[in-house]
Amino acid sequence: MKFFAATCLAGSLVLAGCAGTNTNSSSPSSSSQAGGTGARVAGNAAPVYPRDALSPLANGQARSTSVVTLAPPVDMWDRIRRGFKMPNLDSDLVRDREQWYSSRPDYIQRMTARSDKYIFHIVEELERRNMPTELALLPYIESAFNPQAVSSARAAGMWQFMPATGTDFDLKQNIFRDDRRDVVASTRAALDYLQKLYGMFGDWQLALAAYNWGEGSVSRAIAKNQRLGLPTTYSDLTMPAETRLYVPKLQAVKNIVANPQAFNTELPVIANHPYFQTVTLTRDLDVELAAKLADVRLEDFRALNPAAHKPVLLAAGTPQILLPWDNAAVFQRNFDAYSQGQYASWTAWVVPSTMTVADAAQRSGMSENDLRALNNVPPRMLIKAGSTLIVPRGARVKEDVAAVVADEGHLAFQPEIVTRRTTVKAGRADSVATIARRYNLKPSAVAEWNDVNTNHAFKRGYSVVVYLPIRASSAARVGSGIRPVAHTVASSKRGAAPSRAAAPRGSNVAKVPASSKQQIVREKRGGTPSKKKR
Repeated sequence: MKFFAATCLAGSLVLAGCAGTNTNSSSPSSSSQAGGTGARVAGNAAPVYPRDALSPLANGQARSTSVVTLAPPVDMWDRIRRGFKMPNLDSDLVRDREQWYSSRPDYIQRMTARSDKYIFHIVEELERRNMPTELALLPYIESAFNPQAVSSARAAGMWQFMPATGTDFDLKQNIFRDDRRDVVASTRAALDYLQKLYGMFGDWQLALAAYNWGEGSVSRAIAKNQRLGLPTTYSDLTMPAETRLYVPKLQAVKNIVANPQAFNTELPVIANHPYFQTVTLTRDLDVELAAKLADVRLEDFRALNPAAHKPVLLAAGTPQILLPWDNAAVFQRNFDAYSQGQYASWTAWVVPSTMTVADAAQRSGMSENDLRALNNVPPRMLIKAGSTLIVPRGARVKEDVAAVVADEGHLAFQPEIVTRRTTVKAGRADSVATIARRYNLKPSAVAEWNDVNTNHAFKRGYSVVVYLPIRASSAARVGSGIRPVAHTVASSKRGAAPSRAAAPRGSNVAKVPASSKQQIVREKRGGTPSKKKR
């Protein structure tokens, strides 16, 4: 019995030794595998759980498998700490940011409490890619974990993607949705981008600098130091103050998460459990009805689905929505049982021709103010043909919005040109045709304004009435062969009121469409701090 007990004790000690973990998160062995997809490193790396069918391991594969502790993470903070892999940065700037954050406990509480909806998903994706879990803290630096954050430079979302960079990483941006704000899509794009940057620079601190400053800027800074024979680490490069402070901010947050007691900080409990799950959307659905069917508050629904910035979700463009874990089944059950009318009270209408907002509102059955507010139409603009508007969905409309409209819907404008009643002196041999040609007008309009036929010839010095754009009428003063007189609000003795298309009845000011060269295409706002170059 004594021999048997001694043998068991020895075996236990051997197993305990095998299961020991290396707590030095900044060691070369742990950081060298951070961006790859190869075998897991030994030490404090997070465990990998199989997702696909199991298959036998070859002898060579068995040697690379590390032994990890069997105790699951206590909460998300514990899980994040276990996946730290980046080398630590120790500088005065780090200590300055530590003091800044730790002296603002209310800010930390708000910021970390806001992250509880999203951080489980981010950590899951980082572990799946074998990336450092410190990167799950990056949205604290970028946006304070606010998916609706927009900077002055038009970067948007938790990960603060600029419009062009978002397009490069397949984040759709149209009038119905902005995937830069989408929790799942933007996380996928951000991690793709960070992996790309790590592959370029082979260093996480330089990759983060490039995420903030732009990969081209970091590459040029490295090349400059190389020409001068200087080191090319993050701390040695010359960079803007914003980027110089970027990694120290992340390091400070990492240090507080690693040891909150040392900074007199209390982190809110975030369970190591998914907060949301994905639900497939099969019909166009009002946002308010979706929240009601899921039995969640509207603000909570929008927090999980921030990419949708219209009152309706289009199944062809937003095939999936996120719902709190326990509410997904509730939504599906209520959706299947819903029989109180249409799922969507809004639809998309493609404008067939360029028209005024008033005309569009009349045709869609809305007030002009409501149409402007819902579709963000600026003042003094015409809606260009081919634009897509959100309008009420009639009871007779049975079909949901087509995929081509949901994916490619856009809104384009051209300015309404204000015209003014102007009189100009006819020159020798001037006629309705020559006046119309000189000012790019229709002969029929010139004839109507002057109560003459389209083939009429004017006597030299005759005051011809025309309605010109304000700039053009000013320019007419220096025109060759014609000397305009002062503008007047009274009708000329022989001049008739302009046609309705040119000037409203009872007014000397008219609004007509601008030429196609003057179109203005409005782009949705987005943004990140102005220093962003990516």
